[in-house]
Amino acid sequence: MRKGILGRKIGMTQVFAKNGKLIPVTVISVEPNYVSQIKTVETDGYNAVQLAYCDAKEKNTSKAELGHLKKANVSPKRFIKEIRNADVSAYTLGGEVKADIFTVGEMVDVSGMSKGKGFQGVIKRHHQSRGPMGHGSQYHRGVGSLGTMRPMRVLKGKKLPGHMGYKLITVQNLEVIEIDLDKNIILVKGNVPGPKKSLVIIKSAIKHEGQVNELDELVTYATATEEAPVEVTEEVTTEETPVEETTVEEPVAEEAPVEETTEETPVETTEESSQE
Repeated sequence: MRKGILGRKIGMTQVFAKNGKLIPVTVISVEPNYVSQIKTVETDGYNAVQLAYCDAKEKNTSKAELGHLKKANVSPKRFIKEIRNADVSAYTLGGEVKADIFTVGEMVDVSGMSKGKGFQGVIKRHHQSRGPMGHGSQYHRGVGSLGTMRPMRVLKGKKLPGHMGYKLITVQNLEVIEIDLDKNIILVKGNVPGPKKSLVIIKSAIKHEGQVNELDELVTYATATEEAPVEVTEEVTTEETPVEETTVEEPVAEEAPVEETTEETPVETTEESSQE
């Protein structure tokens, strides 16, 4: 019996094992899912569990969907998906499904819509080879031959330019590295399809259903307050520090030096005229 949960892709990061191994992981936020419908072989022809995820505004929800969710006593949700071949006896209508539905080391398959890349040519879309880039070749990045002569038409399935991406992709056989119930986060080894904040579906692996691997112990980064709180006591001192009195010496004004004058007074001389 398969099990699953809906979530959002947050992004990629890495964790370390105590033996020094680096593990690339994808962080998936799995807020609580709610069981909106339980399908059985007697009523619907197959066993399945329908899950509702991500709150939505009532004005953006159709009346038919509101009435469907009201039967399960579930508020309006944005995404509604079903998990086929599930053990219906383990679920209750309107019940809550959390991240602890999986265990660490369990093999899972993750499905999501790949990134859309718009209209692309055959070289980027189908990895075909280009022609010679010389001016005389007259064929560079074109499609090439569209088929043989006899059918006189293009056969179905011919690889041509067109819309690339935005397809449902499933990556199989990924390991659950860590589960954080407080933050509703699941760490999955490797990459998963889709851009950030896109919807992804985590299911138990169809090829290795129920397989749980033994993982290496991860390195945890716990703060000192979490392990052993340290009490810090501050000593309050009330003694006043003595203030040293400083005496400022006033500068003594220096006396101006007395200039000694050694100039002699001029002597007046009278010229006497002698007449011989």
